[in-house]
Amino acid sequence: MAAHASSYNYLVFTNTAGTTTAFSVNNLTLTVNGTELQITNANGTVQITLTALKSMQFSTDGTTALENMLNADAPVQVFSISGSSIGTYTSLLDAAQNLNAGTYVITNGSASQTIIVK
Repeated sequence: MAAHASSYNYLVFTNTAGTTTAFSVNNLTLTVNGTELQITNANGTVQITLTALKSMQFSTDGTTALENMLNADAPVQVFSISGSSIGTYTSLLDAAQNLNAGTYVITNGSASQTIIVK
């Protein structure tokens, strides 16, 4: 059975530092603007420097990548997309429930993940 792009719900990007970010493919547009890849969907727009992009792949469940990478019950540190510390939370769920809408980097010391909070 062949797989087609329309079979997947997410496009997942991994940067050279190993951080992965999943984007819903609904209304997804990708635009190259100079040295930046601009990714836009219903949640907003994010830019990734092309030289920092290691890979991109389709995924059926983009949220699973986050759950596999970070223990959902372990304490996490949260940083803004620019690297400023936002705080430490008791769990991934605690962080997601207490953060304002925006894009954040979540880390548990051994792994990191970029998330978008609506």
